[in-house]
Amino acid sequence: MSERPHAHRGWGWARLRCFVDAAAGLRAVFTTQANAKIHAVATVVVVGAGFFFALRPVEWALAALAIALVWAAEAVNTAIEAVVDLASPERHPLAGRAKDAAAGAVLVAAGGAALIGVLGFGPKIVAWFPG
Repeated sequence: MSERPHAHRGWGWARLRCFVDAAAGLRAVFTTQANAKIHAVATVVVVGAGFFFALRPVEWALAALAIALVWAAEAVNTAIEAVVDLASPERHPLAGRAKDAAAGAVLVAAGGAALIGVLGFGPKIVAWFPG
């Protein structure tokens, strides 16, 4: 089996195109979803608080994981909503169930992130105030 000359050239550009498309998807999440703006503010607040309270590496890892989980859930929720709207433009109980379940996943991720925030930042905030 022979390989075509220069067949590998297209592979790199195809991979790059995947990243460009993924970035466009994230931009669509941010520009079309009101809750994405709330997630963005929360992300900035958490990162700022992380620097202020000098998080340890493991604390940064947990904060980054929580942030990533919320953003991933929001992106999947947005994708599911778009597909459901395409497949079922009219109201349908199963379409509503799919959208509600996807939104529930975002709620679970955000709740978990909030719990990580309380556990990680709570003691630091309490210690910061003289008591």
